[in-house]
Amino acid sequence: MTIRVFVDGQEGTTGLRIHEYLARRGDVEVLRAAPELRKDTAERARLLNAADVAFLCLPDAAAREAAALVTNPATCLIDASTAHRTASDWVFGLPELAPDQRAQIRASKRIANPGCHATGFILLVRPLVDTGLVPQSAALTATSITGYSGGGKKMIAQYEAAGDARLLSPRPYALGLAHKHLPEMTAHSRLETRPIFMPVVGNFFKGLSVTVPLHLAEARRGTTAEQLHAALAERYAGERFVRVMPLRDPALLDDGYFDVQACNDSNRVELFVFGNQTQVLLMARLDNLGKGASGAAVQAMNVHLGVDEDTGL
Repeated sequence: MTIRVFVDGQEGTTGLRIHEYLARRGDVEVLRAAPELRKDTAERARLLNAADVAFLCLPDAAAREAAALVTNPATCLIDASTAHRTASDWVFGLPELAPDQRAQIRASKRIANPGCHATGFILLVRPLVDTGLVPQSAALTATSITGYSGGGKKMIAQYEAAGDARLLSPRPYALGLAHKHLPEMTAHSRLETRPIFMPVVGNFFKGLSVTVPLHLAEARRGTTAEQLHAALAERYAGERFVRVMPLRDPALLDDGYFDVQACNDSNRVELFVFGNQTQVLLMARLDNLGKGASGAAVQAMNVHLGVDEDTGL
């Protein structure tokens, strides 16, 4: 069976990478608008409704407008924007979120792709909340360092143009404490309080690592780093794209340093627990353009269609 796929926003960073994944496959027919009609509403509506699966790689407002153009009940929308990630009538497209998440993705025609920072945070925190090791009332913090491709074409061009010395050092941002991933990080981790979140963009193309520090005194009484690690390992046992790495293993470090880019060019997330008797660092590592964006979208499509989950990945 041939799957008809349309990418609305095909020239953006996420859309281009989705096309790269689809080009590896023999079961997909990619529907494309002619260059002069790429922004034509009537042509976009025609292609959206002709597709079995349509990816929305658009800003939030445009994604909402595109979703409203779809009248064909058979078209499955996978939205890469933040517009629908906490909407009750859209399914969160993170198959590893919960035991029944794949069934929800298979059954839904409206799937919201997770954000890159949110993916790492949620995969670390949700199992610990579900098991009661971390209370839902916990006031967590998180820091994420990411490559500049996460900022899209404009930021890529800025970094790849020579001459701006400010870009040589890491740059914290979203210091107004209102980063657009915070709603999904809170809701899908089942937290009652929004975490304090500080992302940092670095002078490298891609790769992302989220760190959640935790005082064990703030976890369930008696909780140890070993228990946190075991909860993650149990939750993701058998998952092909989520790997829980050995506890406190110095072999995972490069001369004592953590390599943010080690999952690049994959759809893999690696989870780490480093800690002592009183404090823990929970860390997640992924490719912000892979499992953090385009790879996750294609994985969600595969789950929805009931094909092998790693097809094209």
